[in-house]
Amino acid sequence: MDWFEQARAAEQLRDWDAAITLVSAHAECYSSDHYMHGNHLWHMELLARAERFTELTELALTDVHARRRLNRSLRDQGMEAALRSRAKDRDRDALYVLVRLLCEANRVQEAHQVVQDFGPEDQYAHRIVARFRTPRSGAQ
Repeated sequence: MDWFEQARAAEQLRDWDAAITLVSAHAECYSSDHYMHGNHLWHMELLARAERFTELTELALTDVHARRRLNRSLRDQGMEAALRSRAKDRDRDALYVLVRLLCEANRVQEAHQVVQDFGPEDQYAHRIVARFRTPRSGAQ
């Protein structure tokens, strides 16, 4: 059995240590080898599924994929305060994830305030809020 099959088997068994170790040895962010890059994304996914938020947070300092996966994980775990803290620390992706979370929970005014507090000049964040403020017509 090669490393890939071993990693898939470990993942299915939720043996996160083994899966992460195997995949990370064959992973490289922005590699010209698309398999290495794909393995890097898989590595970030495994860290999130293992709830290794400390490792993701450390990697997020320099790795956009880790940052995005961390923010999605924080959202999935309902860790709004952590997203708010990351947005306050100028993590734009965290701002967008937080704003969407608030808007989807019908807390549009709070989302607007978050944008005012953490990204008043961020047009994309304003557009997210505007989409939820605009009455929608037709089927969704």
